[in-house]
Formats: sequence, structure tokens, C-alpha cells
Amino acid sequence: MAKRVLVLRPEPGLTATLEAARTLGLDTTGHALSEIRPRGWLCPDPASFDALLIGSANAIRHGGAQLAQLSEKPVYAVGQATAEVAQQAGFRIAMRGTGGLQKVLDALSEPVRFLRLTGHERVPLDVPDGVTMIEAIAYGSVSLPLDPADELLRSGDTIALLHSASTAAHFAAECDRLSLPRSTIALAGLGLRITDAAGEGWRAIHIPARPNDAELLAMVASL
Repeated sequence: MAKRVLVLRPEPGLTATLEAARTLGLDTTGHALSEIRPRGWLCPDPASFDALLIGSANAIRHGGAQLAQLSEKPVYAVGQATAEVAQQAGFRIAMRGTGGLQKVLDALSEPVRFLRLTGHERVPLDVPDGVTMIEAIAYGSVSLPLDPADELLRSGDTIALLHSASTAAHFAAECDRLSLPRSTIALAGLGLRITDAAGEGWRAIHIPARPNDAELLAMVASL
């Protein structure tokens, strides 16, 4: 299978993935299918929670002025990249996850009251006994059109990388709108929930063993 890779995630992740893919020798093109924008949100009383649960660096990038009220709260981050962005913003990191927010919650050894600072699209979580969680939606994703002149999608040897369920669903809808046959496009998504959102009929669907960008790219490079 030729490794002609199309990255569809929004910035700044788009550029990061393109750079990482090219270091692996992948023939890679970027086309953001969405844009992350801040949403107005109200910070709950800081006394009502102990720590922040962060599943995306976008919560820090787009959290706005209200983050100043949270600067003393430790962060439980979904992974290393999110933790680094939070650290750069002045937050103390209490935990770095390795396989999703649910694993962060499952690894807790004591009760914690969380504020989950999240986006409009978010993964449902099973909160363990003794743990409480309130949510604040700090950002959202705005869909953008697929370029109808993109010949890469008509070539029959393209692998589209999918980093979110909303992008997967939107990509599928755009392919249908532009009469791009799904049977000529392979998908590589971070997880089953994401690829399921794209529906059926694709040439192939690939999912890495662990849901992170490095694993996704390594898998695609090995195809």
C-alpha cells in the first residue's frame, strides 16, 4: 500500500502531525477539516473542586482569562503533550496519563473533586467511587469544507488520519457530498469510537494499539 497520508486535524496539531509524519518518510499532506475556537464559560467556585482534569491541550490554549482563577489547582492530564502545554501555562502536573482520561481516573488512589475543563465533543467517563466531577466547556470545534479539487482523495491510494469522532463524521459527510467513493480511501484513526463515527464502506480501517499520535503514525508507516 502506498503511503500517501492526508492529515485532517485542526491546528496546531495539524502542523505537529505533519512534521512527525515527514520524519518517518511518509508522503503527507495537511487539510484542516475543523478549527478550534474558544467558548464563553463560567468558572465554578474554585473551593468546590481540588484539581483539573484535562483531556486536551485545547482546554489550556482556549481557556481564556478564567484560567487565572485555576492557577493553584493541580492538573491531571490525559498525556504527555497535554501536560507540557499545561506546564508551560504555569500549572503543576499531578498525573500524566498514557491511554485516555478513563485510565487516569482508574489510577487514582484517593478521592479527588475534579473540574473537567473540556470541549463540546468529549468522551463519557465512568467516575470511580469517592471521585466527583463537574464539567466546564471551554472550547468547541467548527467544521470546515473539504477541498473538492484535492486530487489526493481521488487517487485511490490515500490514508486519511482521524484524530476525533467529529472530524471522522464530517469527513465521511464531505466525501459523500463531493461524490468521493469511500472504497478508494483508507482510514487510520486513534480509536474505534473515532473510526465508527466515519461509518462503513472504506477501503480499509486501521487503529493503533495505543491512542496517541506517535503510535498512529508508526502504524501507518509500517503498512
